[in-house]
Amino acid sequence: MLIGYMRVSKNDGSQCLDLQRDALIKAGIEPERIYEDLASGRKDARPGLNACLKALQSGNTLIVWKLDRLGRDLRHLINTVDDLRKRDVGFKVLSGAGAQIDTTTVNGRLCFGIFAALAEFERELIIERTRAGLEAARARGRKGGRPRKMTKTRLKMAMTAMSDPKSVAAEVARQLDITTTTLYSYVNGDGSPKAPGQEILDGPRT
Repeated sequence: MLIGYMRVSKNDGSQCLDLQRDALIKAGIEPERIYEDLASGRKDARPGLNACLKALQSGNTLIVWKLDRLGRDLRHLINTVDDLRKRDVGFKVLSGAGAQIDTTTVNGRLCFGIFAALAEFERELIIERTRAGLEAARARGRKGGRPRKMTKTRLKMAMTAMSDPKSVAAEVARQLDITTTTLYSYVNGDGSPKAPGQEILDGPRT
């Protein structure tokens, strides 16, 4: 059985699903077996995708119009498709980057394996950049150590690391020996301080 999934980033009417729906139906998917979301790919809450993944059974194939319709990022995409593989569910991309991916064929599995290898390589590079950012902060005279609570020193290190778009919040938090929740309580994703962080910066030097 073929199952389709489609998504657009905005639900204000400026984008529509018609192009994706037509492509999925042309690929042989029954309209009632197509799931949809009107949300950014970076949002964790995607009820359409959740329902789609729940409906898939062994022997089914999930089909998407383009690769970026499914995953929030490459790592999320790799993990999702790997979970499908473990459930004996195929995955196929119709167009765009990744159009050669069809895990029901040998060549398609090879293509996806290359994507997975690139994702792992990207992850290692991001971790390396994160560590380099923390080391750069220390090199500017900020003391090391791993206090469990956020201090001005650690806050500045976190801001330096998070200002790199490639940084991974979980890795930054691990390096600082704090939780990701604590990190985001003080620092925005772009490295700028939140209100509690600004209070620390404005307070006595630590």
